[in-house]
Formats: sequence, structure tokens, C-alpha cells
Amino acid sequence: MTANLIDAHHHLWDLDVRDQPWLTGPDLAPLRRSFLAADFADAAGPAGVVSSVVVQTVTDPDETPELLATAEDSPLILGVVGWTDLTAPDAADRLARLRAGRGGDRLVGIRHQVQGEPDPDWLTRPDVLRGLAAVAAAGLVYDLVVTAGQLPAATRAAAAVPDLRFVLDHLGKPPIASGQLEPWACAVRDLAALPNTVCKLSGMVTEADWHHWTPAGLRPYADTVLDAFGPDRVMFGSDWPVCTLAASYDEVVATAGELTAALTEAERRSLFAGTAADVYGL
Repeated sequence: MTANLIDAHHHLWDLDVRDQPWLTGPDLAPLRRSFLAADFADAAGPAGVVSSVVVQTVTDPDETPELLATAEDSPLILGVVGWTDLTAPDAADRLARLRAGRGGDRLVGIRHQVQGEPDPDWLTRPDVLRGLAAVAAAGLVYDLVVTAGQLPAATRAAAAVPDLRFVLDHLGKPPIASGQLEPWACAVRDLAALPNTVCKLSGMVTEADWHHWTPAGLRPYADTVLDAFGPDRVMFGSDWPVCTLAASYDEVVATAGELTAALTEAERRSLFAGTAADVYGL
């Protein structure tokens, strides 16, 4: 494993400050506690992580300023992918206020929980495209958290806003547990054909069977994105603490290392650090 890792995707939440409404049902019970910056440092530090990007979890305008303040106080968290209402007519002004607030220099991107939108074409709505253009104008990137079925709309959005860098989270959530590759693989290749797209090698263990996954079962999906995007447009992300439903932090890092063992040393440096540093301007 390469040294000096950048974890391009993890989360934090403090349940004493804000509820996480998505943490429902018995399967997610292990996540129903606070996960703070110090907890992340304890998990990531021994794995060689030297900096990170924390990513929003709720569509609450108060969460992003809190994450920015946390990042400003952390020597480890250099980037924040926050949330703002892309459909708001004053989306550009909202982004400017975030940049002007405490820790605003740590804001590197925006994300919306598109995976929860009932409209499969939400990303291509005119008001959303206007908001995405505002994200591009602010010099930020846009993280895509979409289901496999929403990938075609993501591709159309990325084509419509060519000045915006789109970062695909969790490989676009392929159906790893079922072992199916198509139609996900074809859709992810279409997205990768656009030069303004990047992919995170993240979230695989929780798309697999949490209790019986193996690196071999993940390999076809990792190989697909590595082939489609190329190693220089793929970045490592742990998806901690969500990943802990299926694997420890060390297991996620070790598995990513195993899945990329055939890459050259330079390609691995890009995937585990360089691409994230470049895309997010860390």
C-alpha cells in the first residue's frame, strides 16, 4: 500500500447536534451514534491517511457550515463536500456565503442526495442544471450520489455542464450483492466517456453482501471503473463510518490495495492521493 493516503470520502455526524433521519431500521443500528473528527482520526491515522474530504449526509443547510468549521479545526480534513439547494434561484449567492463563512476555504464541492429523488431525471431539470452551472462558476466540483438507474441522467447532466467536474461516488452503486454487471457497466462507461468525470473507488463493501463479501466479488466492478475512467480519474474513498457495517477501516484500505495491485506505482499514487488532491484542490 502506498503511503500518504488521501481519503476522498468519509462522513461525520454528531447526534447531539443533529439527527440523521436516514439511520432507520435494525440494520443501521450500529451507526446510530456520533462519529466525530477525533473518531475518524483514530480510524484513519493508522492506515496512513494524511488528509481527507468529508462529505455531507443530510439536506440541511446548517450541516455544511458545521462541517466547514470542523474542517477548519482539523489538520486532517482539508476538504468539505457540502450541500445547498441547487434549485434555489439564488444558489450562487448561497455558495458565496458558504465560501465567506468560517472554514469557507475548505469548501471543495457540493452534493445532493439524488439517490433519494423519485424523478430519475432530476439531474437534468432546468432548475437543477442552473444550480450545477453555479457550482461550476464558483470553482467547485459536484459529487454524484446516484443509483445505477440514475446514471444515464447523470451522464446527460455532465454533458450539459462541461465546465463542471463531476465526481461519481461509490461507482454509481452497482448491484454487487446480486453479482450483476449490466446495465450498470454500460451506463458507467457512458459517463466515463466524458472528460469532466471522475470516479471514487468507494462504497463497494456496503453494496455487496455485508457479511459474505470478498475482494474477488468486488473485482469485476473495480476493474470496470478502472478500465472506463483510467487510474488517473479514480480516487480512493473509505465511506467511513458507513463502511463499518461491512468492514473495518483497515479492511477497506487493504481491499482497495488488493484490487489495484496490478497498477503501476505512479498509477497507485494517483488513485490513493494525487487525483483527489488535483480534483478537490487540496
